[in-house]
Parts: sequence; structure tokens; C-alpha cells
Amino acid sequence: MTGKYSEMAARLALLANGWIPHNPTTDEPYDILATDPLSGDHVKLQVKTIRQRLDRGGDLVVYAKKGNGSTYDRADADYIVGVWAADGEIPRVFMFENRMLGEYWASEARASERWIELSIALNRSANVE
Repeated sequence: MTGKYSEMAARLALLANGWIPHNPTTDEPYDILATDPLSGDHVKLQVKTIRQRLDRGGDLVVYAKKGNGSTYDRADADYIVGVWAADGEIPRVFMFENRMLGEYWASEARASERWIELSIALNRSANVE
């Protein structure tokens, strides 16, 4: 359930920021194929739920491994989209380049500096029809 919620939050954030998410009709290693609103390029996105590690000073971590334990390579995903959904809070959505790592870390304060945060609030200027 958490994974589906994260994917839906990611789709909402992408739409709100002018991206066009597409649904794969076949089994693919990525979750979302999306069209970049600026370049028109199609990019493969892997969505992961962000965990907050209280035992690590509250750092945010994205575990970016496949079910078999291997990392996502460039053929699998161009970007990782992390969704941080704390209980009762509006989810925060971050996007960053797939560097083929198994884990991506950032403190809460630095997450917005290291990763691109996509608001789920509608950005009408990004959605010109």
C-alpha cells in the first residue's frame, strides 16, 4: 500500500509541475515514463518511499534496490523519485539523478539542496495548454 501511495504522490507532483507521466503497459524496471516539460525528452523514473532514520539523526534515506538486491542501472531508470510521507503530513516529493547507488542519503535540512523538490501544489505556469 505504501508503495502505491508513493507512486500516486509522485505522479501528482509530476503533473503539478508540467510533466506528463505515462503508464507502461508491459512490465518494466521503471515505475513511470514521463515527458520533461522543458526538453520534451522521455525519462524513466523509479519511485521509492523515503524513510527517516531516527537512529541516524533523522536523516532521510532512499533505498534504491530492485527486488533481487541489485541497484538500478541507467537502462532501468534515469531518475529516482523519493516520496516522504510522514503520518498526517502532506507528502514531499524529491527527484534526483540515478547514480546507480543502493542508498541515497540527505539530512532533512539539506534534502531540498541536494535533491529537486517537486511540490504537489498545482503550478499553473508549468501547465500551459
